[in-house]
Order: sequence, then C-alpha cells, then structure tokens
Amino acid sequence: MGVSHSVIDSPLGELTLVSAESGALAAVYFDEHKRRPDADTFGPRDASAFGAVTEQLGEYFAGTRTTFDLQLAPTGNDFQLRVWALLREIPFGETRSYGQLALELGDRNLSQAVGAANGKNPISIIVPCHRVVGAHGSLVGYAGGLDRKRFLLTHEEPAEASLERLF
Repeated sequence: MGVSHSVIDSPLGELTLVSAESGALAAVYFDEHKRRPDADTFGPRDASAFGAVTEQLGEYFAGTRTTFDLQLAPTGNDFQLRVWALLREIPFGETRSYGQLALELGDRNLSQAVGAANGKNPISIIVPCHRVVGAHGSLVGYAGGLDRKRFLLTHEEPAEASLERLF
C-alpha cells in the first residue's frame, strides 16, 4: 500500500492523517502539533485511503461516536505502545491522571515516563491522550495545545456534568 496522507477539516482545524505501509492509521496531527514530523515523511496525498477514519472522526465530532474501530499502527518503543494501549481503555467522557496510568503499569514512580509517552502519542483524538490530566484534574500538556484539549474534554463531558457547571 505505501505511506500516504490526507488533510481533513475538523472543529479543531485541519487534521493530517498519515497511513503506515500496511494501510493502517499511523498518525493524526494538528497543524501546530508539537513534535510533528516533517511533511515529507507523510507520503503522497491520497484522500481515498482514509474513508473510515474521516467517517469515524466526523461521527465523533457530531456526537454520535464514542469509540473508534480502526486499524492503528503507531510507531513507538515498547513502553510508549503500552501507554498508548492504556489510553485507548479510558472511556469516553472520563479522565485518568498520569499517576493512575503509572499504577496500572505497576509502578507509581512511572508518572513522568507516562507523561513523556503520552506527549509523543502520534494518533491524536483516536488514541485519547487528551483524557489524561494532572493529579488534581488540572489541564496539563497536550501536543495540540491546551485549548484543543479543553475542547475535546468538554465535547466528551456527560450532559449532567455540564448542567452542574451551570448551576
């Protein structure tokens, strides 16, 4: 199949989708994404390779999808892949702290390493690194910027929680 990419519009601005050689989704990047690789590595532009990704992201932003069913191929070391797998287990509308994820990995002292792996997640939104917050629920770190993280968390917030904030 070969590496290819596409650019789609979203409520958060343009998203660049990148496929792996296998055709699986390797990355979802924002325009001003921290640690975004050079676009020359994304292969040729081919929107036809990303129909399911585009459809599922559209449903997510429309509020009709809470989980993704896509073949993923993120590139990372073993620890990063373990952290990214844990991220996919965080349910829509919920958050976890870096410390909670470290405990799930078996060592509460891994919080900083979890944070570093979280920050290098190449598949934004779909591998929900935005659902990881600081120890007391504080909004910290997001490769797409804290405004985007805030948007995503608010988008996923249960209706009753947003009503509680109003009163």
